[in-house]
Amino acid sequence: MRLPYVANPPPTASVSEAAIVSRITARRAPRPLQPLDLALLHAPAVADGWNSFLGAVRTQTSLAADVRELAISRVAVANRAWYEWAHHAPLAVAGGVAAAGMDVAKRPEALDLLLETRTPEGLTEAQWVVLCFADEMTRNVEVRGGTFARLKALFSDKEVVEITATVACYNCVSRFLVALDVGEKNGLGPDTAH
Repeated sequence: MRLPYVANPPPTASVSEAAIVSRITARRAPRPLQPLDLALLHAPAVADGWNSFLGAVRTQTSLAADVRELAISRVAVANRAWYEWAHHAPLAVAGGVAAAGMDVAKRPEALDLLLETRTPEGLTEAQWVVLCFADEMTRNVEVRGGTFARLKALFSDKEVVEITATVACYNCVSRFLVALDVGEKNGLGPDTAH
């Protein structure tokens, strides 16, 4: 990492900072604080807002685990955020994405022009559309009308907002991770980022 991690347990300078650390620790339980937390805690108020936002995106949406984790995994690939990939690709598999589908997800090239082709082996139509949407949104920011129409045909308005927020949120995460080299994964790639 380009900065030293905050000590674990994190030191606090006030009751409010101690409450922030407590909230982050509670969200992570039973796991320990992660390197991302120990980087963010250099700025406790930012870490607190991050914890609340990420907690909502990760645990309070109606999205199925396969869709959520596949979208996050594709953001990781597009942004070369291998720390993010190492955490979320296994969750995508646990959520039901086939190994062949994960092979598609970790392709380095853009997928936006492939959406019109048939759904690749190992992915459902919904997974393929989400994968392409996440890729297009991450790489181009603007999403083509055809891509959005395919997403809207498969998901409710609520789910479309949740998918879009997940992709946007994890673009924020990946940019933070890569800029500071949190987890020391920069330059490794998806097959060596464990």
